[in-house]
Amino acid sequence: MLRMSDVTVAAVTEVSGRFLLVEERINRRLLFNQPAGHVERGETLLAAVTREAREETAWHFEPQALLGVYLWRNPASGRSILRFAFTGPVSDHDAAQRLDRGIVGTHWLTPAELDRLQSRLRSPLVLRCVHDYLAGRRHSLGAVAELDLHSAASLTAGAPLNGSARVTAVGL
Repeated sequence: MLRMSDVTVAAVTEVSGRFLLVEERINRRLLFNQPAGHVERGETLLAAVTREAREETAWHFEPQALLGVYLWRNPASGRSILRFAFTGPVSDHDAAQRLDRGIVGTHWLTPAELDRLQSRLRSPLVLRCVHDYLAGRRHSLGAVAELDLHSAASLTAGAPLNGSARVTAVGL
């Protein structure tokens, strides 16, 4: 039986050349990632990315475009991650809100700062999303607006990664 990919969403937001990232504690290491997380049962991808951004950063994220869909196999665990990355603005910051468990802070970082932090990025998906954003990649939300956990996971059921840990863009 084939194992389904873990379906995740990520919020990619940029203001004045700086990208919003979270610093999170993973296995006793401090790593950087876009605000991101797993899609919950019964939740659409758009609802999930809005929720995750709020929980992890205390910002309200408004998805305006699909940046891309990425498939990556974590070489340490062997698990496949299917990431739906969205772009859009943030607003309505709640400085009093507690951040999600494991999040130690938020940062606005330039692409050059992210390049210097490569060894502390949670996965290669972080830089790939920034590079695709800077290249102007944007897709309509229409293709994924109603997708939920089950329908999103089925997009790559059985998609081989050939034992590679590289990031693969998934076409819709």
